[in-house]
This record gives sequence, structure tokens and C-alpha cells, in this order.
Amino acid sequence: MTKDMKIIIFIIAGFISIVSCARSGQEVMVGADQTELYFPLLKGKRIAVVANHTSLIQGAHLVDSLVSAGVDVVKIFSPEHGFRGKAGAGQLIDDKIDLVTGLPVISLYGKHKKPTTEDLQDIDLVIFDIQDVGARFYTYISTMTYVMEACAENDIPVMVLDRPNPNGFYVDGPILDTGFSSFVGMHPVPIVHGMTVGEYAKMVNGERWLKDSIQCELKVIPVKNYAHSDFYDLPVQPSPNLPNRYAVYLYPSICLFEGTVVSVGRGTDYPFQVIGHPDFLLGSYIFVPRSIPGVATNPKHEGVYCNGQNLIGYAREMKDNPAQLNLHWLINYYGALKDTTDTTDFFTKYFSLLAGTDQLQKQIEDGWTEEQIRESWQPGLDEFKQIREKYLLYPDFD
Repeated sequence: MTKDMKIIIFIIAGFISIVSCARSGQEVMVGADQTELYFPLLKGKRIAVVANHTSLIQGAHLVDSLVSAGVDVVKIFSPEHGFRGKAGAGQLIDDKIDLVTGLPVISLYGKHKKPTTEDLQDIDLVIFDIQDVGARFYTYISTMTYVMEACAENDIPVMVLDRPNPNGFYVDGPILDTGFSSFVGMHPVPIVHGMTVGEYAKMVNGERWLKDSIQCELKVIPVKNYAHSDFYDLPVQPSPNLPNRYAVYLYPSICLFEGTVVSVGRGTDYPFQVIGHPDFLLGSYIFVPRSIPGVATNPKHEGVYCNGQNLIGYAREMKDNPAQLNLHWLINYYGALKDTTDTTDFFTKYFSLLAGTDQLQKQIEDGWTEEQIRESWQPGLDEFKQIREKYLLYPDFD
């Protein structure tokens, strides 16, 4: 290690980003902050980094810090929303050059979700450092899976710089039926898996969920002073439509509405914090979705008054609410709208991909109660928790 690299490691380590956990008051040090654990492993290697705007060390981007430290960063892979996090959900991003570092940025979204052999031909190690929110349909873990698979096929090691899961304090939801595998759900896990990206990577590798059951050489730099029972407040919004802690907490429950006629507030100042529909007459909150550049393009019910609910108050009391998905809202809106909206149109085909199964839609349409639906999930959740336990790196919430 060069003298300059040692100096930079000392500086970065001395000014680590610190986030307090609401439960314990301990100071959390994310994997990227612990440069002394992984900088020495980068010496003499050609590095590719899978990163976005959340890949920070005390306000500085990981890639910028690596380049400043003299690490041979060859290229950047970016997920949905782009490298600097300025693209809206589902917006296609072209390959380009990062204006700050001059490095090539290869988008792993759209038709090019998995690195090719050509993408990796000049790479010795791939680093993955992205803040996740702990929901199966949040696509960063799908990007990580494709990166691991490509690296396994090309004999390239993967290093995951771990970060806490803000929804890591519970496990809930239906287990994905592999017949419904897609980019918004690739593996037989529940909607809320309760794992960090490092733990999730270990599980994908250990359970041989990569294509043809291959495994990659994997190293995880763990978080320090973190437990799954902690409430972790993200230091930066993870994507354009999850602007704060309330949206992050509500996201696992509210995202299911993306597969229905109900708006989740895209195109408002409160995305994933409000829900509504023009024909919903029971709500006390009114909003009008609009197009917002880089955040929401032609959102559902654009320019139309939607009646519904503001759920920020519920999210504000998250620590006192049951640690589980809230199905009441979904069941309630279906019941209220089925007489005003053609029932075949309340749910879209996307709903079953988000749910990971076609059973949840059928259960709601057949009038199952929330308790009955939860009971049907339990055998799958019990089996998943046994698998999950093998790969945990941190004290669990139970």
C-alpha cells in the first residue's frame, strides 16, 4: 500500500459517516466506511464498481474516494435510477461517461441488466455498494444477483460493502412462486426478507440460486454496530420516489398498489406516503398527480383529483405499529372500488409479479380476511426463516 493510500485511509476512517440507531443509540459504521478492511485488498487490481448516489463515505462518493486514493477503478456499473441517482423509476439510462471521474458508466437496466463477458474482460474484482430498502421488488438486489452471476461465469470475485436494512426488523409476505420470477422478484423469498444486501448475497450464493447453480467468489465487508432490531434512518434517499423515512417504511406495503388502479402518490410531494383514486369516496385526503422531471413521468391519474389517505402519521408511529405488512389498505380499497371499477381491472398483470404469486389477488377477490391471508403465508415464512438464519451476519430481531 502506498503512503498516499494510507493517508487517505486514515482520513476517511477518521471522518466516517455515523448514523444513530433509534433503538440502541449505537453508532453504525457501514462497510464502505471501514476502508482498513478492504483497501489493502484492492492493491494492484483493476476494479469495477456497482454503485449509485447512495454509495457514500462521509458525503463523498465511494468511486470518487477510490479514485482519489489511487485505486485502479476501470469502470462503473449503474442500476435503476442511474449512477448519480437522477433517473425516475423505469426510466432507461444509456451508457455514458461520468463527468466527475471520466470513467465509463455502463447501465445495468433495461435490456442490459447483466454484465457481459466483454464488460468484465478487463476486471479483476467487482465491488457492490448500494443502499437497499429490504423489499423483494426493490430492484437493487436483482442487479446484484445478475452481477454475481456474471462474475461467477467469468471467475471474477465480488465484494459487497454492506449497509443496514431500514426494514430489516421483520420478515413478512407471501413467498415468491418461481413461476412469477421477474426483475421485481427473482428468488423464493417473502416481500420483506429482513436481510442486508450482504446477507442476501450470501444466501443467493449459498442456496445456489444463480443460473445453473453456479457460485461466485464472494466477500462481504460487514456493518459495525448494527442489529436487525435497530431502526436505521437512511442518510440519503435511496431513489427519487422514496424521499424520506416514512416512504421507506411504507414502501413494502404500499408498492403492491402499483399493480392496481390506485395511485401511490407518484407525481406528488409525498410518493409512497399517500394513496388514492378518483372514485374512492371514503378518503379524507385529496391529491392531484403531476409529471415531475426525473421523478415521475406521466404518473397514474395525472391531472385528476384523487381521494384517499395520507399515511405519514402511520409511518411516523412505525415503531409502535405491528412489524408486518399492512394488508388492510389493499383489502379496503378493493372493497370500496369493486362496485365502481370493473373488478377485472382493479388488479393489473403487474400485481402478481409484485406479490410473487397469483394467490394474493385471488384471496382478496374471494373475500379472505387479513388474518386468513396471513395464516396462508405462515408455512412458507417458517421455512424461509430457517434458510435466512444460516446467512445472518448481525443479531436478529427475535
